[in-house]
Amino acid sequence: MNISGESLFVILAVGIAAGWLAGQIVMGTGLGLVGDLVVGIAGAFIASWIFPQLGIHLGSGIVSQIIDAAVGAVLLLMIIGLVRGRRGGAEAGAAAFGANAGRRAS
Repeated sequence: MNISGESLFVILAVGIAAGWLAGQIVMGTGLGLVGDLVVGIAGAFIASWIFPQLGIHLGSGIVSQIIDAAVGAVLLLMIIGLVRGRRGGAEAGAAAFGANAGRRAS
């Protein structure tokens, strides 16, 4: 597998953009540059596997790649939040989703 410098740059840019977008949607904040990149690239892999299985095609071009990867990254963050919620109680799950669901009104 031979990846050119341009291809690598596009992969990194899409990953960062998708991870940042997913972090904004699910958690309300970004995850930092490295976190956004990792979540975005993992989300792109998830979306590239799930979407064809479901017969979903959102188009072509870099914008559709970012949307695909962001949807996959949102799914990944939701799964991570559910796993953390089970392990750490309601407070950890609420923190993962940027909500106050685990707190009681005083």
